[in-house]
Amino acid sequence: MTLTVFLGALLGPMALGVPIAFALILSGVALMMYMDIFDAQIVAQNVLNGADSFPLMAVPFFLLAGEVMNTGGLSKRIVNLAMAMVGHIRGGLGFVAIFAACILSSLSGSAVADAAALGALLFPMMIKSGHDPARTGGLLASASIIGPIIPPSIGFILYGVIGGVSITKLFLAGIVPGLLIALALCITWLLVARKEQFELPRRQSGEVRLKAFLDSIWALMLPVIIIVGLKFGVFTPTEAGVVAAVYSLFVSMVVYRELPLSRLFEVFVAAAKITAVVMFLVACAAVSAWLITVADVPGDLVKLIEPLMDNQTLLLIAIMVLIVVVGTAMDMTPTILVMTPVLMPIIKQAGIDPVYFGVLFIINNSIGLITPPVGTVLNVICGVSKLSMEDLMKGVMPFMIAELIVLFLLVLFPQLVTVPVAWFGH
Repeated sequence: MTLTVFLGALLGPMALGVPIAFALILSGVALMMYMDIFDAQIVAQNVLNGADSFPLMAVPFFLLAGEVMNTGGLSKRIVNLAMAMVGHIRGGLGFVAIFAACILSSLSGSAVADAAALGALLFPMMIKSGHDPARTGGLLASASIIGPIIPPSIGFILYGVIGGVSITKLFLAGIVPGLLIALALCITWLLVARKEQFELPRRQSGEVRLKAFLDSIWALMLPVIIIVGLKFGVFTPTEAGVVAAVYSLFVSMVVYRELPLSRLFEVFVAAAKITAVVMFLVACAAVSAWLITVADVPGDLVKLIEPLMDNQTLLLIAIMVLIVVVGTAMDMTPTILVMTPVLMPIIKQAGIDPVYFGVLFIINNSIGLITPPVGTVLNVICGVSKLSMEDLMKGVMPFMIAELIVLFLLVLFPQLVTVPVAWFGH
């Protein structure tokens, strides 16, 4: 009954159009009233405590870094480098998108920021070359969701804070799965684009490639600095966010000089608006998270899935299917905030490594960004490309299937996550 009250109080207001943050508070209040422990002070205290977290300070800095990179020329130079290297091969512009997405993901950690950059820079170029618009939009959307998987990742930060999991280990664990998803997208693009008739960009000379590399080297140095700094303990994930923001500001304003002082306020305001949304969601989720623990909602859920508790693979498959379904109706951030406190006790009781589960969880939530009707990345690509949601969904489908295949391969072969993180974290 407790689980029914919680889900009804959460999903009911959402169905009526109540903002997710307020629906989270309402679900907590409903549980308190059901348990006859309602106290407005508890609600206020949990809201304040929810946002009072040192690791969460990384979120505004990484969001700021993403805004600066798109405005200050770092994203553009990454795309230019990819064009020079692989743009001439058949379907090369698609590989450029995937290659650029991998590098951009290691800069911003935000799928929405990557989608905006890739869509604005590559969509017109690919259409001009003769690529199918829907398929092009589908590839760009699918490539953008690598952003929350390859570190740094805002999704990993939120999961680590809510679940009490090492964010550094999560960052390091996301590298190989992110590259596997990129490989799956390359294979899928090769298969779906081979029948298209399009104009191939000419092969660039070694001199042009070298110039593109040297021009982008400042942008390429950022992921190296972050990964090396985390591996050798030079700074924490929170401090890595500060490093990313300060470095991107320095490169954009001093080296590339594409971010004038007059636009700095605009960039800060844009990052602050996104930060406010994320942090308010986190604060409100703390209310429902506290009540979930007090009401022992995970205990009720364990009873429902008890037959699967002895088989980790079947349990993970069941949870992944559940999250895929949830991802069609909820955005990534609220899904992490709602599901993490519910699932974490179950994962620990089943003996599953929380870091390994975190990688699967964030990949699944990332795929949710390209599933309708709430798919945020789909909406961004629709806005940039002027495609209808229906056409874009047809284009994104083969790439989404490829990403789901990678997800379930990681469920069946956990060594693909656990072995690399053991090596990186050594």
